[in-house]
Amino acid sequence: MKYRHWSGWIILLTLAGIVGCSRAGQDRKGRNLGVYEAFMREMEDSLTKDPAGIYNRLDSALASAPDSMSYYRNMLLKAKALFYTAEFDSMVPLMDCVRAYCDRSDDNAAIQGLYCQIYNMEGNLYGRKSEMDLSAKAFEKAYACGLAAGEREKLPYICINLADAYVRGGRFDLGSFWYRRTLSMFDSLQVAEKDRFPVYYGLAQVSMELRNFDRCDYYFNLAERSFDQMRPYEKHVYLNNRGNSYYFRQDYPTALGYFRRSLALTRKYPDMEFERNLTMINMGEVFLLMNQTDSSAYYLSRCYDFFRRVNNQTALYYIDTQLIELALKQKNLPLARMRLKNAVKPDYVEPNMVNVRNRYLQHFYEESGDFRKAYHYLQENKRIDDSIRSERVKMRAAEIALKYRQDSTLMQKEISIQQKENQLLHLHQWLYGLVGCILLLGTAALALYLYRRRKIDKERWKLQTAITSLRLENIRNRISPHFIFNVLNREVSERKENPDNTNLMGLIKLMRRNLELTDSLAVTLADELDFVHTYVSLEQKSLGEEFRFEVSTGDVDLNVVRVPSMLLQIPVENAIKHALRLKEGKRRLWIRVMQEGERVVATVCDNGGGYRRQSVNRGTGTGMKVITQTIQLLNSYNRQSIVMTISNVPVEDGETGCEVRFTIPLHYSYRLTLEFNL
Repeated sequence: MKYRHWSGWIILLTLAGIVGCSRAGQDRKGRNLGVYEAFMREMEDSLTKDPAGIYNRLDSALASAPDSMSYYRNMLLKAKALFYTAEFDSMVPLMDCVRAYCDRSDDNAAIQGLYCQIYNMEGNLYGRKSEMDLSAKAFEKAYACGLAAGEREKLPYICINLADAYVRGGRFDLGSFWYRRTLSMFDSLQVAEKDRFPVYYGLAQVSMELRNFDRCDYYFNLAERSFDQMRPYEKHVYLNNRGNSYYFRQDYPTALGYFRRSLALTRKYPDMEFERNLTMINMGEVFLLMNQTDSSAYYLSRCYDFFRRVNNQTALYYIDTQLIELALKQKNLPLARMRLKNAVKPDYVEPNMVNVRNRYLQHFYEESGDFRKAYHYLQENKRIDDSIRSERVKMRAAEIALKYRQDSTLMQKEISIQQKENQLLHLHQWLYGLVGCILLLGTAALALYLYRRRKIDKERWKLQTAITSLRLENIRNRISPHFIFNVLNREVSERKENPDNTNLMGLIKLMRRNLELTDSLAVTLADELDFVHTYVSLEQKSLGEEFRFEVSTGDVDLNVVRVPSMLLQIPVENAIKHALRLKEGKRRLWIRVMQEGERVVATVCDNGGGYRRQSVNRGTGTGMKVITQTIQLLNSYNRQSIVMTISNVPVEDGETGCEVRFTIPLHYSYRLTLEFNL
C-alpha cells in the first residue's frame, strides 16, 4: 500500500551533507572558527536530538548574528527544527523570508548554498504531503544549486532525497539510478562503508517495490551493519522499511516485530511525533490483517487525532479505510455505514489506496446484501490490480534496461580511454622507431613488429565492441515485458491452487539463464537444450493440450559438443510465436540432434504451415539476425564453417512445416583469433 511507504521516507533535511558534522570551534581542515560559527555548528550537530530546545536557543541567537548571511542561516536552521517537530505551517514563512533575501542578493556560491537548503526543505515538505512530482522537482533544483555552490559533500544526500522521491512516485528505474549515482559519489568522496546505509535501505526499498525480496534482504543486511551508528529517525526508517518488506510477503508476525521496535524507539524521543503516529497506523493495519480487532482499534484511534490535527487528508483517508473494515470485522454494520458516510475525500488518492478502499467496500456491500455494488468494486479492483502489476513489470524492465545502458556507457568510456592510450602509444612507437632507424636497423624492425601488434589489438577491440552490441541488442529484444507480464499474471492468479509456483520459478530461471547465456559466445548443447526446455514449459499452457514437443539427440555427447549461444532457442521461440500460437488443431515442435561423420546436425522443425515472407506473424527478424551475424563472425575465424539453412518441409498428416537446420563441425573453434583454426 503506497501510503505505508511514508514510513520509508528518508528525511535527510539535516544530514551530514546539509548541516555538517565538524567539531565545534574548528572547520573540517582544523582552522579556528569564530564564536558565532562554533555556536552554529553546535546547533546543527544537535538538531536531530532536541529540535524544540534548539529552536528556543536559536531565537535568542538571532540578535547576535554578525552579518546577514549568518542571520538567514540561523533562520533556516529554525525552519529545520520546526520540520522535525512537525510544525510545517510555521516553517514556511521562515523559508519564504530566506528566499526573499536570496532573490534580492547578488548571486554567489553562498547564496546558491542557501537556495540549495531551501529547495531541499521544500522537497521534504512536498514529500510529507505525498506530492511526489513537486518533491522530485524541488530536489532537482536543490541538486543544481548544490553544484553551483560547489558543495560536493552535500550532493550525495540530495541525490538520496531525489531517489526516494522517485521511488515514492512509482519511478523505480530513476530511483535506482540516483541511488547508484550516490554510491559513485561516495566512492569519489571516500565515504566510509558504515555511512552508506541510507543508500542501502533505499535500494532495498526499490527491490521491495519490485517484489524482489532476495535482493531486498541483501541491501537491508548491508544497512543493518550500521544500525548502531544511525540517528534515531534513521533507525525508524530502517525498522519501518524492513517491517514493510515482511508485510508485503504477508509475514505479519515478523512485520509486527519490526513495527514494535520502531514504536519503542519513537517513544524515547517526544519530537518524533509524526514517525510515532505513522508507525501506529502500520501496526493498526497489521493487527487488522491478523484479526486482532481490539489491538487494531487501539492503535488506529490513537493516531487518528494527530493526523486530523495536522490536517493530513491522505493519512485520514487511509485510517478511515481501515476503520470501515474494522467495523465490519466487529459485525457492526451500522458503524461501518456511518464511517463510510463521514470518511474524508481527498482531491487525489493513489491507486494502491483506492485498491484497499475498494476491497473493503466490496466486503461492506456483501455484508449489506447489495451484491451488484459488491461486484462493481470487485471488477474495479481487478482492473486496478492489473494496472499495478503491469506498471511494476514495466518498471522492473526499465530498471534492467537502465542498468544495462549504464554498463554499456561505462564500457564505451573504457574503450574510448583505451583507444586514446593506444593512440598515445602509437605516437611513441613512431618516435622510438625514428630514433631506432638512425641507430640500428634491428630497432626499426622491432618498432614495425610492435606497430603490427598494436594494430591487431585495435582490431580485437572493434570485434569485441561488435559482439557486445549484438548481445545488448539481443537482451533488449528478448526480455519481452508482454511475455513476462502474461506469465506472472497467470501464475499470481493461480497462487492458491498451485502453492509450488513451478512455472513462476521457471520464469525466474528463464530470465536468469537468458542473461547468463548472452554473456557467453558459446555453450554446450546440454545448456542450450535445458534453456529451451524451460522456455517451452512456460509457454505450454498457452499452446493448449494439443501441443507436443519432442527432442531426440541420438548418441551425441551433449556435454561435449558446443554451439553458439542462442542457436536453438531463437528458432524455437520463432516457431512458437509466429507459427504455432495461432494455429488450429495439432501443434508439433521437434528438435533433432545427430552426428554425421565429423559434423553435428541440429534441426528445429514445426508444423505451423511453413515460412511465409509476407505473413502478418513474421516478426521483426532481430533474433535470426543475431544468429546469422554471430555465425558469420565465427566462420571468419574457422576453416570449416557452420552452415544454416531455412526451408519448408512436409511433416506428418500432410502438413507443411518450417525447418531450420544447422551443420556444425565437431572441432569448431570459438576463439576470436586472427589465425585460422588448423
